[in-house]
Amino acid sequence: MGGPFFAVVIPVHNRPGELARAVDSVLAQTCRDFELVVVDDGSTDATSEVAASYGDRIRLIRQENAGVSAARNRGIAATRAPWIALLDSDDAWRPDKLARQRRFAEERPDCSILQANEIWVRNGRRVNPPETHRKRDGRIFRESLARCMVSPSAVALRRDLFERYGPFDERLPACEDYDLWLRITAFEPVGLIDEDLLTRYGGHDDQLSRRFWGMDRFRVHAIVRLLEEYGERLGPGDREAAIAAALERCALLAAGAARRGNAAFAARMDALGGEIRSGRYSTVACGFLVEA
Repeated sequence: MGGPFFAVVIPVHNRPGELARAVDSVLAQTCRDFELVVVDDGSTDATSEVAASYGDRIRLIRQENAGVSAARNRGIAATRAPWIALLDSDDAWRPDKLARQRRFAEERPDCSILQANEIWVRNGRRVNPPETHRKRDGRIFRESLARCMVSPSAVALRRDLFERYGPFDERLPACEDYDLWLRITAFEPVGLIDEDLLTRYGGHDDQLSRRFWGMDRFRVHAIVRLLEEYGERLGPGDREAAIAAALERCALLAAGAARRGNAAFAARMDALGGEIRSGRYSTVACGFLVEA
């Protein structure tokens, strides 16, 4: 007999209550064909004890705090299942999430990455996602340039696809998922199960979008990396769309810095925009964008 079908990976840092909810939602799955790894990314509260309380029902990995990308990468590396299913520690799955995704994967063998729709809860209240975040099936690269169109907690992808385009970029303290999905969606269609199979909880103070200023700087870094590594392989119009998206964000970041009186950063963004317009794409040159 082979091993499990899914490798479920939950990275966590200082979220004991949320972690219990996430783990419980995995252990309640009707599809039992999975291995579950929790990576404690240097928690300093009761998170590690909560994880350890599950005993051998999970595999617990502890590491020094290195960020969500490093935690996900380490968890994935510790597993062998052919499909990877990610779950953020503050989200929860519906009991049939894995079962529906396995059936979809078996019915669509041409599809190497798929996701499901979700319920959004913000500050304890259900909210409707904006129309711009509505998911769809198929080629979603250009929409993904504007915003992250794949939810980590909703996705399942083949291990060989992750190995081809991954791992998560550990230089990025945030938008690491946007970065990976850009590389994947540039070449792969994303399947969609048009059902709400999970709940995403937001509004709390420790979300990455609240911890770091200027999130667009991480997205510029991601687009530059895409152009640097895959620019010549991008489809007709996709390369131009990526360049335009990077330049738009450079201009926004420069204008924002100028308004705040940060002339030095504004000048660096203007210079980076000039490099991009000239066809020079270097993650080394834009390394300043990922500095905290």
